[in-house]
Amino acid sequence: MGDFDNKEREEVYSKKVRAGKRTYFFDVKATRSGDYYLTLTESKKRLEDGVFVKHKIFLYKEDFEKFAEGLNETVDYIKSHQEVVEKRYEYSENETYNHSPKTEKDDFSF
Repeated sequence: MGDFDNKEREEVYSKKVRAGKRTYFFDVKATRSGDYYLTLTESKKRLEDGVFVKHKIFLYKEDFEKFAEGLNETVDYIKSHQEVVEKRYEYSENETYNHSPKTEKDDFSF
């Protein structure tokens, strides 16, 4: 069996998050032994040629706590030093964004 079979087998769950000019993909995949891990992909359209550029981070379950801790700490640092107005992006037919501030505090704990 080739790469195709492996890719088909390992995709478990996917969540797509649109945020302005970027799209984030949270994908749950499985290792050969059946362990789940997370890939976080940022996709952004390059202005010069319209090509979508992707950056990917692999996050393994033994690192969830530390990752969430670090993310929360750095987000809290920014929020305590500068005003952060979080946006909700709702996509309409013509791809314009309606911004409405998020009121609830984000919680990244796993």
